[in-house]
Amino acid sequence: MQKNVLEVDTPVLSAAASCDQNLDSFSTDLTKTKKLYLQTSPEFAMKRLLASGSGSIYQIAKSFRQSEQGRFHNPEFTLLEWYRVGFKLDDLISEMIELLMLCFGRNISFTTATYQQIFQQLTGMNPHQVTLSELMNYAAEQGNPEAIDICGSHLANGLDYVFSQYVQPKLKKGVVYFVTNYPACMAMLAKLDDGVPVTAQRFEVYFNNLELANGYEELTDALEQKQRFQQELLERREAGLGDVPMDKHLLAALSHGLPDCSGVAMGLDRLLMLMTGVTSIDAVLTFPIDRA
Repeated sequence: MQKNVLEVDTPVLSAAASCDQNLDSFSTDLTKTKKLYLQTSPEFAMKRLLASGSGSIYQIAKSFRQSEQGRFHNPEFTLLEWYRVGFKLDDLISEMIELLMLCFGRNISFTTATYQQIFQQLTGMNPHQVTLSELMNYAAEQGNPEAIDICGSHLANGLDYVFSQYVQPKLKKGVVYFVTNYPACMAMLAKLDDGVPVTAQRFEVYFNNLELANGYEELTDALEQKQRFQQELLERREAGLGDVPMDKHLLAALSHGLPDCSGVAMGLDRLLMLMTGVTSIDAVLTFPIDRA
């Protein structure tokens, strides 16, 4: 109410799925000829509401991702996702800080740094100039030659692997990091700027070495979004993964007109982990997948 942000509720089942090869959707057969997919996040449906004139919105939603189980992952998890019409990333970061201060207290420390600043400081490589081969050689030198099998032929996967394995664990404990200006190949659903180098207008939040949230200045161009979906589908085929239907409803909504906005998704299960100091996501779930 105070923020003038409307709470919404969208379906968890959709005729479309995430095209991203790193987000594997659960599916179910509605009929013999029609398949539905469990959402990996409520993002696409919420953007359809934004395009219809909803204004700023938020949702606490169950989300589902196959092949994600471990100390920090459960195949079924809970996201807090919100979109602010007219916000730039700096506005959204300020609101995120306000929320985290309420959760952890006002003595918490925050810092903002670009992806390049952190990556180059801790690996010696410029993420906007490095090649996939250099990333894989670096991983092999650190004792992980299997990285090449994990990352395949995609630079974005290589950057993500090196960051998660050799950068993220070195971030200072007790400090919330807002990492901004990602390499263009990691844009996902974010706008690109026109700087040199071109970077994706997105941020990720890390606290005590745990990835907590992911925010974008949202892409509003329907044609560019369709091209990104098509590229992701091509990458799925190259990786031997099955085709999934792209979200035509989302593309239609973008064509109708998505207002300039920024949005962020935060894992509530991980937030509870950080607030309680536990080291496994199972400790904050009523029934983790092994007991579901």
